[in-house]
Amino acid sequence: MITVHHLNDSRSQRVLWLLEELGTPYEIVQHARNATTRLAPPELLAVHPLGKSPVIVDDGTTVHESGAIVDYLIRHHGGGRLQPAAGTPDFEVYNQWLHYAEGSAMLPLMLRLYVGRLGDGGAPLKPRIDSELANHLGYVDKSLEGRDFLVGDSLTGADIQMSFVAEAARDLRAQYPAMDAWIRRLWARPAYQRGLQRGGPYALATP
Repeated sequence: MITVHHLNDSRSQRVLWLLEELGTPYEIVQHARNATTRLAPPELLAVHPLGKSPVIVDDGTTVHESGAIVDYLIRHHGGGRLQPAAGTPDFEVYNQWLHYAEGSAMLPLMLRLYVGRLGDGGAPLKPRIDSELANHLGYVDKSLEGRDFLVGDSLTGADIQMSFVAEAARDLRAQYPAMDAWIRRLWARPAYQRGLQRGGPYALATP
């Protein structure tokens, strides 16, 4: 049985969704953010040295970092589903999206979040952050024009991994109609809805 250490309103929601898509049994250990600081609880330090989520434990193997978890679950429990065949051009595109989500796309979103808390003190950084956001979200939007999914003609782990980017940009999505339509299609999937039911309230899955 796979154990998912799940933190509310976090990247671990996409891990629950993936497990539902795969139909793989799992159990959840719930961790709640501090209501004031929004930080993860100290109990997660017993699971991950950085006290971060998501973390999964599968038959004694502990995996952290959501991209690595998506890759691990699909390789070990996917049975050939949710990724293109290795060695194909689509597989290389798929692998790039897995790394791009956290390697590049989330950085300006996180900078926007933290710099925004500085008030006027963060104002000098805002133009550069806004420019980077437009650059990355525009890239995602362009990549989805005329497509239902990021790679090929069906859902892959790339869509699951990248979903958090669109969710984190919820107040900007109206400017990127292809990305907005894509995330709404993903939300409508029965497996996504089952993941929400298992994981509990998730503020980012909102229009």
